[in-house]
Amino acid sequence: MSEVALEIRGLTRSFKSGESELVVLAGVDLTLKAGEIIGLVGPSGSGKSSLLHAAGLLERPSGGEVRIGGVEAWGLNDRDRTALRRKSIGFVYQFHHLLPEFDALDNVAMPRLILGRPRDDARAEATRLLTQLGLGARLHHRPAQLSGGEQQRVAIARALANGPRVLLADEPTGNLDPHTSAAVFQNLLDVVREEGVGALIATHNLELTRFMDRVVSLADGRLVERPR
Repeated sequence: MSEVALEIRGLTRSFKSGESELVVLAGVDLTLKAGEIIGLVGPSGSGKSSLLHAAGLLERPSGGEVRIGGVEAWGLNDRDRTALRRKSIGFVYQFHHLLPEFDALDNVAMPRLILGRPRDDARAEATRLLTQLGLGARLHHRPAQLSGGEQQRVAIARALANGPRVLLADEPTGNLDPHTSAAVFQNLLDVVREEGVGALIATHNLELTRFMDRVVSLADGRLVERPR
């Protein structure tokens, strides 16, 4: 049986709204295995981003547990939780958020440098990932010199730079035209499978979910397995 990369149990998230309480997550359960790709769908405002932020240790939930590699993350102190997030979780967003003054190689090497890895090690891993994503000839191009699809592939490589257990992606191709979106999404799926990372990918594009292992839908604060 595959190792469990991410386990979510009884996750809740609510916000005060005047005199009332807005419940966004109402007891979410999810198990993501290493190498598995799960699509997360649901209407705008259904709580997909809140779920990703809680799973990614960016936003404290109101209740429940998030286990990364068996470690209950929200029970850790701030320092240990930050260390776990840096090492074990990679993020890809709709916008690439690359550092404009650095080339592709150094943008991808940055997370390993922050983790304290030697510069040669960081750049070697960045080169490997970028080459794997078809950007071996673009290592020394800055973001402004790259196409939108290339910029997003650099962002995917950066998310994988520290060898995370879990990749969380929020509309990772939502800012691209349909043709480029399909190509970049296939790049994402291929590299995730090759690296053996568990991936939870939020998307509005139901066409893309055909290529995922499972699809779950978030509605009324709960997750439901969506038939393929």
